[in-house]
Amino acid sequence: MSGPTPIAVTIAGSDSGGGAGIQADLKTFSALGVYGASVVTALTAQNTLGVQGIHDVPADFVARQIDSVFTDLAVTAVKIGMLARDAVIAAVADGLERHAGTIPVVLDPVMVATSGDRLIADDAVAALRTRLLPRADLITPNLPEAAALLGEPVAEDAATAVAQARRLVALGARAVLIKGGHGTGRESIDHLVTGDGALRTLAAPRIATANTHGTGCTLSAAVAAGLARGLSLPEAVAGAKSYLTAALGAADRLRIGTGHGPVHHFHAVWP
Repeated sequence: MSGPTPIAVTIAGSDSGGGAGIQADLKTFSALGVYGASVVTALTAQNTLGVQGIHDVPADFVARQIDSVFTDLAVTAVKIGMLARDAVIAAVADGLERHAGTIPVVLDPVMVATSGDRLIADDAVAALRTRLLPRADLITPNLPEAAALLGEPVAEDAATAVAQARRLVALGARAVLIKGGHGTGRESIDHLVTGDGALRTLAAPRIATANTHGTGCTLSAAVAAGLARGLSLPEAVAGAKSYLTAALGAADRLRIGTGHGPVHHFHAVWP
């Protein structure tokens, strides 16, 4: 080996169907050359048709997992996904204060699954906004999530989406990537706003596929993987966008379930 192994940890919920959550994150880390560790915050009974149940992991056990990972592994990036309860959010925030230091943190404010099932309690949204948003180097909300964090209507045009991203930066996030997957048009357009006020627009062809399960998890995990390998934030975001676009483009090669199937995380290595 020529240097230390890049390690990313996902702090998120488990998807029993394997298409989203920690399963999607670990697949993404592996596909992009990063060793993946995990802290499980919730168990879901889930498949391509939806979420049939959620079992929360106790906050003190979430904290114990964080301590176990960070006291042994030299983590180089953190990705945070599903956090259903305010007590778990507090445990994660406290754990980052104990261990993360200057390690880059990517926060995907997961609120609703691709199937439409809600994944976070109402009282946890405020905790997410106040405890974790200011700690994140990047947050990656889709259009409905950005609106929910701000208590505003969903943006219907690019100017409103960018304005919401700037307001999220003003709340403490170092950078915001507003995802355009819920938008319309021939292109999926994301907007990256950084703390210095810079705006970068990333566009890719909108892929016609029903296999979109786990897209948000995959994109944020891919950004974390890039940061774990030492890329700058703009480089990591651009690389993640390209990776997800290719994974969506290859998604129909998979035959998984009877609903919204997953993206193809290993499109570059599977025959």
